[in-house]
Amino acid sequence: MASLRSWRALGTGTIVVYLSLVVLIPLASVAWESASGGWGGFWSAVTNPQALAALRLTLGLSGAVALLNAVTGTLIAWVLVRDDFPGKSLMDAVIDLPFSLPTIVAGLTLLTLYGPKSPLGINVAYTRVGVLLSLLFVTLPFVVRSVQPVLQELDRSMEEAAASLGAGQVTIFRRIVLPNILPAVFSGAGLGFSRSLGEFGAVVLISGNVPFRTQMISVNIYGLIESDNVRSAAALSLLLLVISALVMLAMDWVRRWRWGHER
Repeated sequence: MASLRSWRALGTGTIVVYLSLVVLIPLASVAWESASGGWGGFWSAVTNPQALAALRLTLGLSGAVALLNAVTGTLIAWVLVRDDFPGKSLMDAVIDLPFSLPTIVAGLTLLTLYGPKSPLGINVAYTRVGVLLSLLFVTLPFVVRSVQPVLQELDRSMEEAAASLGAGQVTIFRRIVLPNILPAVFSGAGLGFSRSLGEFGAVVLISGNVPFRTQMISVNIYGLIESDNVRSAAALSLLLLVISALVMLAMDWVRRWRWGHER
């Protein structure tokens, strides 16, 4: 018994040390640096007009990406689970490509495809549309991979029973399928939103980094570091961290709420 407690204590200690070194200490250092100039310095950094414009653009595009992913990601997951067609395995594998592809390569690919020398004749480089496309690319898997296992485990007998009673496909989806997959949709959309907030590699090339027009907050933070204004960069980083933490807490609340209603 004592040996078991020792192993548990060792395991807990290892986890705490690892998380501290990888997550907690770096985050604490960012918070410390952002507070080194006092509240006035922090407030000045986060209310700078250029930073505010970049933050508004980032939040707006991240919200749009989350909404689009919620719809298209659910549709893709539905097709992959419920339909059979040639090339299904290939499509399923392609979904994970943004996870394995370096984001700077993704940005270069999108710039080549949709830039001034586009083979398709479509030029959205250095525009908000181009930034939106890059964010959609890197966040594609989140909703799909969140919803897909839920659909696979969903008991289809309820849908069949509803169909036998005369319910249409839209009614079955709205009354039976959607309530079961909604927490997964929220979770995937929230992860995509958080990823979009801090995305750098995929947007730095295609955005053009035009202040007040296409500059994202991550690129703005990079510019501050390049200008040796680390304190302001840390303040904006801390702000993004707080926003992401709130999104994660909201996702956890949705999961707990859903679990409580299923008991």
